Amino acid sequence: MPEPASKLVEMSWDPITRIVGSLGVHTKIDFAERRVAECHSTSSIFRGYSVFMKGKDPRDAHFITSRICGICGDNHATCAVYAQNMAFGVRPPALAEWIINLGEAAEYMFDHNLYQDNLVGVDYCERMVKETNPSVLAKAERTEAPNARIHGFRTIADIMRSLNPFSGSFYREALQMSRLTREMFCLMEGRHVHPSTLYPGGVGTVATVQLFTDYLVRLMKYVDFMKRVVPFHDDLFDFFYDALPGYEEVGRRRVLLGCWGSFNDPDACDYTYKNMSRWGRKMYVTPGVVVDGELVTTDLVEINLGLRILLGSSFYDDWQDGETFVKHDPLGNPIHQMHPWNQTTTPRPQRRDFAGKYTWVMSPRWLDGRTGEHLAIDTGGGPLARLWTTALAGLVNFGGVRSTGKSVKIALPRSASLPAVEFEWKIPRWSNTLERNRARSYFQAYAAAAALHFVERGLAEVHAGRTDTWTDFKVPDEAIGCGFHEAVRGVLSHHMVIRDGKIANYHPYPPTPWNASPRDSCGTPGPYEDAVQGTPLFEENGPEDFKGIDIMRTVRSFDPCMPCGVHMYLGGGKEIQVRHAPAFGAQSVLGMGG
Repeated sequence: MPEPASKLVEMSWDPITRIVGSLGVHTKIDFAERRVAECHSTSSIFRGYSVFMKGKDPRDAHFITSRICGICGDNHATCAVYAQNMAFGVRPPALAEWIINLGEAAEYMFDHNLYQDNLVGVDYCERMVKETNPSVLAKAERTEAPNARIHGFRTIADIMRSLNPFSGSFYREALQMSRLTREMFCLMEGRHVHPSTLYPGGVGTVATVQLFTDYLVRLMKYVDFMKRVVPFHDDLFDFFYDALPGYEEVGRRRVLLGCWGSFNDPDACDYTYKNMSRWGRKMYVTPGVVVDGELVTTDLVEINLGLRILLGSSFYDDWQDGETFVKHDPLGNPIHQMHPWNQTTTPRPQRRDFAGKYTWVMSPRWLDGRTGEHLAIDTGGGPLARLWTTALAGLVNFGGVRSTGKSVKIALPRSASLPAVEFEWKIPRWSNTLERNRARSYFQAYAAAAALHFVERGLAEVHAGRTDTWTDFKVPDEAIGCGFHEAVRGVLSHHMVIRDGKIANYHPYPPTPWNASPRDSCGTPGPYEDAVQGTPLFEENGPEDFKGIDIMRTVRSFDPCMPCGVHMYLGGGKEIQVRHAPAFGAQSVLGMGG
């Protein structure tokens, strides 16, 4: 008798919790093989900044696009400022760049800390492991933590208990640290997450010795926290590899990583497109694309030219025959019609169909010029790609940070209470769930070390009397600009076209469209889909009480933030009319006019 065909069970998590936004993951699971057979990623909200940015004053781009997200709004504002600086032909004073870098470093520290230990950490806490893998918890109780002397938790089970929400000691401590890092951001940029002192041409922050000292006092507390955080998470994640042989396959996908670089060096960055290849490589986080472990480029011009927005399974009309806003870049290179500079956003709402169109997220891809393949690159949650490209490039050597070609070394100085330490993030064997999470801890230490360097450079400017923080500019009648940056969770670019002094076209591409993209017009699944599809299931529960913990760990390892994926649109000619009812408390009547 032939073997019976596997029976697939359809299971959906929509919305997925402990993220921002409306992400849904829809799967077919083979419980006989303990494996996810199929996965589709969806988002049900359309917002449309690319639609209503048209006609706006280009000077307002950073204020408006900051509102794309209530989590990484400052990353959007910063990236928009980079695009504005290029379009306006303005170079901020060095002090302004150090202040922006300090703000962004604080944002990385804040967001990664909060997400890692108060959101992702719950997936590995005692309560969760007890519900999904009681045998693993039993082993954790018997397993001594290798770095107990450093972080203070004797066993792996003690680490897991410390991550229990609201009651765990490490969980509560992380909340306190996130407050400090938010204060650090506000010192530099006025308000979190929508900065009030960030402008094209520089910043409005009043730079004083006291400003940098207030930042530094908080930073050193965070530095000491990091000295415990990195070994804490190393112990936890290494234990899962040991306790569950084969767990490296959870969330594993082909190594296709992208990083657009972060922290501009004012000594190198003049914001001109013609010099972008050079000053991009001088960033304190190196831009690049890694394909199957090989660093194929560190050139921001090449990265820009390779951008393609494919539609496939998303709810939009094509714009292949639409208006071409930019035919050539400032270096004379041809710009493709499916590039963000030429994108036209035309929403087409319809019923969700997993055999056709099923989400509002588009499918950004990067065209590999060597092979002609449209690559569904991911960000590794942000830190994995940033560390991987920086390590391979070997271009970074500043303060306490050095890239070696195969690793990144991060030195944190001695404090009044703890000795100096050096961490080394080594390129892992896999791009998988645990390594995305591990990289998040190491990049917190990276951001802290970078911030120490930026404080030193900023103070040097103040002591030298170079206290200007803004450069005047004029808005041109016609121009193009692009900004490349790293949002907390990965690649971020803003592309702007100015005509007649107004914004004619504007497209922001944050990490979420890259990571949460659906199957594109070539049939290639997006990174969430690809990472979940084929993932083995180690959860001990059966179909009746299945939690999907390995699936949830995989999705959350990317640090999803769905507001950035899709945008708002009202359509043409409709407005809400409020008709005031008579007095005496009668209710108002809402009607739709058109």
